[in-house]
Amino acid sequence: MTHRTKAPLAVFDLDNTLADTAHRQHFLERRPRDWDAFFAAAPQDPPLPEGVALALESARECEVVYLTGRPERCRRDTLDWLAAHGLPEGRVYMRRDAGPEGGGRGDRRPARFTKLDVLRRLARTREIRVLVDDDELVCEDAERAGFTVLRARWATPSGELKAAQEREGRT
Repeated sequence: MTHRTKAPLAVFDLDNTLADTAHRQHFLERRPRDWDAFFAAAPQDPPLPEGVALALESARECEVVYLTGRPERCRRDTLDWLAAHGLPEGRVYMRRDAGPEGGGRGDRRPARFTKLDVLRRLARTREIRVLVDDDELVCEDAERAGFTVLRARWATPSGELKAAQEREGRT
């Protein structure tokens, strides 16, 4: 099957696109930020109905994949959360962990760089129909690179999360 005959991809972010992170934002308001607690609370995220509906609708014509800044150590919780909320099965692209199991210090580049790298890699063999993400910088860079973007504006924005995404490369 060539990439022209495979279904196009619909690429979805997780945090504040499909999952409502409002209940765990307080972990990022501390100094230092409590990243372990922030990610440990992710399984309790309520789903965002607008994002879930869009993912289910996209699955009719596209293969859904997930592109998140969450670290690889969150994979099991993330897969369980997606299944528990009835989201389409799909590959999950995550940020490389820090530490020996993650191959060194991890990837702490801002999400706009890490996500664009994955999008470009996917686009070499597949059509990307849409990227759905709440991070304005990710959306702007993806559009500049020629990708179709739908901005997820249905969650309450978090200044702390935005700063963390851009300056600390954590999600």
